[in-house]
Amino acid sequence: MNRIQIILLLLIIILSACTQRDVTVYVDPNIGSVATLLTTKNPTVHRPHSMVRVFPVTKPGLNDRYLSDKIYGFALNMPAYRMGHVTEIMPTIGKLNLHYNENAAGYDHDQEEVHPYYHKVWLEESNIIADWTTTEHSVIYRFNFKSKDSDNLIFRSEGNASFKVKGNNVVQGWEEFEKTKQYFYAEFSSSFEKSGSFVSGDLKDRNDISGKGIGIYVGYGSLKLPLEVRVGISYIDENQAAVNLHKETNDKKFETITGDSHKIWAAELGKIQVEGGTEREKRIFYTSLYRCNERMVNISEDGRYFSGYDGKIHEDGGHPFFVDDWLWDTYRGLHPLMMILNPAQQADMVGSYVRMYEQSGWMPGFPQFYGDFPAMVGFHSAALVWDTYQKGASNFDVAKAYEGLRKNATQATMLPWRNGPMCSLDSFYTKNGWYPALPEDSAETVSRVDGFEKRQAVTLTLEHSYDDWCLAQLAKALGKKDDYAYFEKRSKNYRNVFNPATGFMAPKMANGRWIEPFDPQLSGGVGSRAYYAENNAWTWNYSVTQDIPDLISLLGGNKSFVERLDALFNEPTHISKWQFMGKFPDSTGLNGQFVTGNEPSFHIPYLYNYAGQPWKTQRRIREIMDMWFDDRPIGIPGDEDGGGLCAWYVFSAMGFFPVTPGSGIYAIGSPFFNSVTIQLPDGKTFQVVAEFCSKKFKYIKSAKLNGKVLNTPFISHQDIIKGGKLYLVMSDKPNREWGTKQADRLLGY
Repeated sequence: MNRIQIILLLLIIILSACTQRDVTVYVDPNIGSVATLLTTKNPTVHRPHSMVRVFPVTKPGLNDRYLSDKIYGFALNMPAYRMGHVTEIMPTIGKLNLHYNENAAGYDHDQEEVHPYYHKVWLEESNIIADWTTTEHSVIYRFNFKSKDSDNLIFRSEGNASFKVKGNNVVQGWEEFEKTKQYFYAEFSSSFEKSGSFVSGDLKDRNDISGKGIGIYVGYGSLKLPLEVRVGISYIDENQAAVNLHKETNDKKFETITGDSHKIWAAELGKIQVEGGTEREKRIFYTSLYRCNERMVNISEDGRYFSGYDGKIHEDGGHPFFVDDWLWDTYRGLHPLMMILNPAQQADMVGSYVRMYEQSGWMPGFPQFYGDFPAMVGFHSAALVWDTYQKGASNFDVAKAYEGLRKNATQATMLPWRNGPMCSLDSFYTKNGWYPALPEDSAETVSRVDGFEKRQAVTLTLEHSYDDWCLAQLAKALGKKDDYAYFEKRSKNYRNVFNPATGFMAPKMANGRWIEPFDPQLSGGVGSRAYYAENNAWTWNYSVTQDIPDLISLLGGNKSFVERLDALFNEPTHISKWQFMGKFPDSTGLNGQFVTGNEPSFHIPYLYNYAGQPWKTQRRIREIMDMWFDDRPIGIPGDEDGGGLCAWYVFSAMGFFPVTPGSGIYAIGSPFFNSVTIQLPDGKTFQVVAEFCSKKFKYIKSAKLNGKVLNTPFISHQDIIKGGKLYLVMSDKPNREWGTKQADRLLGY
């Protein structure tokens, strides 16, 4: 081999190493663990989409978890995202103390190591080193007792539970969660010397206990070696929990399991490789991508799963059963992202929705392992199914899916935070085409309306118009012409709540009159909930993603539309900011009246593309992302909601976003990196190259797609999955000519 060949070989090796580098080093699970205003993130250890997700339990009731200086226990699992945990374990030393607060141990983040696959802390007062890792259905805790005093381990639950000691190295049991049970089977690496139980802190001379506020303790003289507690989890029964544990951990050392999890995360996160950008931007990007893999979660166990939708155990038929989703948050970005990275898995997720419908009679919206959680508004399962199906994933019963979607659209209530059959307000909507609003100071006349969530009448009309558009497209694809015509007509209902006198989507009463007086910023009570969902009319004015050209027309054409968008980003609060935030606690990350941290805003910066001024999208996207996202504990600008907000960041940092799920189209923004390479499932890649990209060079000067000049600020899903390259030349000055061609054939309307 000559010198040139050797050099070429070395270059190939170096390039290969670069493309396969371990990007998990950029992930910090503590990002987002201090809230901008509302709910924080847990530093969760798990495998991608796995059933088991664990974290240290900090001060009960303290919202900002990172700021808690004590750990009160370690969770055995989080069955439902952001809805608490089940069963805690806590190591202690010395005389047994069963008082919850007194067992808490101080810890210091500077002494902490945390990754998606491994977490380690030092419990200061007891001088215990605790670390842990997970598999799909189990968690392995390891406690290194440094003291020469006696050692204890406490299992406890505040909910309804049952614990039992078996022999001298097993504790098993269950805890009830929303009227269903999570079972566990815990094996100890060292046989314990004593054991017992307690109720509300009172010791009991027995090794099994049931009820509320109960616990089990085990004890040792003084452990010379680290104690491993390997815990299998199941929703089927305790025996299955043991099977899960032994199948996934037998004969494997702690370090081996940790290493396996590390490799799994490296492969999953490595599906997107970025070059350029800052170290800070890479930390935000890969931590966001890690958050996108927190759910949905696969709860199949050895080919079976427990369904909370009929209370039965089912065979999964080779297709895993996925739960834990909040569609109002995730249909906009998370599911489209997963459809690019893992379409087969995405099809199984949709198939899980279909099975939930078959088992319960309704298509769910916020499916948990125990059943559907009646949250937020809309039937966004229509968006999920249509977006997935029209992008080519058909490995689910699409006819049954359509049946369920149609039933929801024609028979289910639209009321916020309610499930079940229609009420009189829904019948009014079906007949008249808008959800009737009440004056803000009026007494509610329909008992099923939630006293806090109110009617959210304008939002309901807007959200269901979009869902009906998705359902119409699915009906058309399935050859259901009459249904297509019916739902396509309903998809135009947003026009019924547009008030041309004010230029806002506004509340209309049952008699057809507009609510007056009406302030688009402040009307509607807390979160404007009488008329909107969590945000005011300024945000909801742009929620017509199924027909953006018509929305532009309603708002006066391209010039007027752009002026309205500019006004959104510059409109000041009409009351003091602290008063405004008290009234709108979801309106975090404010740019004028634009709300970075809440879902209905995600698509808005991209709307300039549709009105002929994409350079303003490029500016806004960079401004928002650079201002409101960070690599610190306070780095997420709102409720992350299990991949919703983080998926928006991942897409936007790559340079494009699915403004209208179901259209198959992505609007181009301004990428943060010089190069983004997406590894597609079939071995192909799609690359976004942004030449000269930097903080100042954020504007697109010119573009090519697979070598051909691109003068439209849109690409299609097919462009991505075929593989290829989007080549952008960036500039520090806006090119007001680039991208002004809309390419209506692409928009999918």
